[in-house]
Amino acid sequence: QVQVVESGGGLVQAGGSLRLSCAVSGLTFNRYAMGWFRQAPGKEREIVAAVSWSGGNIYYADSVKGRFTISRDNAKNTVYLQMNSLKPEDTADYYCTADRILDFTVETIRAMNGYWGQGTQVTVSS
Repeated sequence: QVQVVESGGGLVQAGGSLRLSCAVSGLTFNRYAMGWFRQAPGKEREIVAAVSWSGGNIYYADSVKGRFTISRDNAKNTVYLQMNSLKPEDTADYYCTADRILDFTVETIRAMNGYWGQGTQVTVSS
């Protein structure tokens, strides 16, 4: 049984930092690309960042470039999202997905829809 478990969310002031973690079990982790998505109230889910199975390819949404860093530790079956210089508009539920994608294009990344976690809430106060 595949399990995807996010953690690390919370309440932080604007300009602060949080580190999200996503632990995966029940699959061969190093064969899956990993993505972080977020969904704010009343808005559609959007891609934040993604990393290929090897870690060699990384994608960031324009809105988080230079502030967020995605990384993965295949030995620990875990992917991370370091979020710095947080803004109120980063407030959302953050979800992690594990997906076996055939290529690492923007279109494929945005369409990632594999195994999902339950999400972790991030609230950034102004």
